[in-house]
Amino acid sequence: MTPLPQTTPDKVRRLLVGLKMPRALEAFDDVVRRLEQGELSGLEAVQSLLAEEFETRETRRIKMGLMTARLTRIKTLADYDFAFQPSLERERVLALAGLDFIERKETVHFLGPPGTGKTHLATALGVAAVKAGKSVYFGNLAEIVASLEKAEREGALQNRIRFLTRNALLIVDEIGYLPLTQNGANLFFQLVNARYEKGAVILTSNRSFKEWGQIFGDNVVAAALLDRLLHHAVVIHIEGNSYRLRAHQNLLPETLAPPQNLAQNSPKRRRGRPRKDQA
Repeated sequence: MTPLPQTTPDKVRRLLVGLKMPRALEAFDDVVRRLEQGELSGLEAVQSLLAEEFETRETRRIKMGLMTARLTRIKTLADYDFAFQPSLERERVLALAGLDFIERKETVHFLGPPGTGKTHLATALGVAAVKAGKSVYFGNLAEIVASLEKAEREGALQNRIRFLTRNALLIVDEIGYLPLTQNGANLFFQLVNARYEKGAVILTSNRSFKEWGQIFGDNVVAAALLDRLLHHAVVIHIEGNSYRLRAHQNLLPETLAPPQNLAQNSPKRRRGRPRKDQA
């Protein structure tokens, strides 16, 4: 029995299957219908099929990239409430979204009290980097050091350092929240030293650089870390109250309330001469 000759649509479908373009295959009949009704030109029909496939692949790529980066909570700069933190230079932060700092292999520091959005900003830049096709790894300091200690016990420390070094962007969150052992501090220095001028880093911390000796338990190690992490660095300070506690700020005891800007606490001065009873 002689097989029926294939029509052009059948041939296109076979090609789409062979090229592993399932989304374009799903959209094919609808695109052909619009083409036949004169809604699309031939070139527009081709563009529509390719756009459908490209969007699907991009969505899949970004999803996989976010999983690999361990960015499970998606944050964006559009979601950040800059009005709540007026001390933050909005344009300076938005400039970082251009991701030039990754190309320059710079270190970005977000410093400020808890709840001021440091992790939000770091995550948002990580998400932007993944969407731009950059490899990213996110973890807090305790998690990263724990993984290095585990690798050291298993004789795989250099492999772990290579893994954390090969990403274009490493995000280290929550520096200063938990103290490190001397060995943990030394391992973190080895990681920082391996990445120095080879990849970009984002760090978030609620402690000033002067307190890093306490965080890492050794002034020498802290100085060596800062020597590398402040070279080619962008430092952004955030001053203000916790966004998470904005509705309950009055319930905090004074000892736990974050320090306010001195300018905000100073009494307002009247302009002109003082009244006679105040002279």
